[in-house]
Amino acid sequence: MIKLTKLNGSDIYINPDLMSNMECHPNTTIHMTTGEKIIVQEPPEKVIEHVIEFKRKIFLKHLNGG
Repeated sequence: MIKLTKLNGSDIYINPDLMSNMECHPNTTIHMTTGEKIIVQEPPEKVIEHVIEFKRKIFLKHLNGG
């Protein structure tokens, strides 16, 4: 899960494997495969950084036999 911030300032944890696409006009809107739309404070570039870090941790865990 990745931690993001909703527009109202509350934290939300999202499974990046369920993300379909993202738009930015002007707020970042994440479209989920479930049909849900989540609007967050982070710019798309930051969301992508979070997803890459999440995937990296999973990959390294499996690579190291964990």
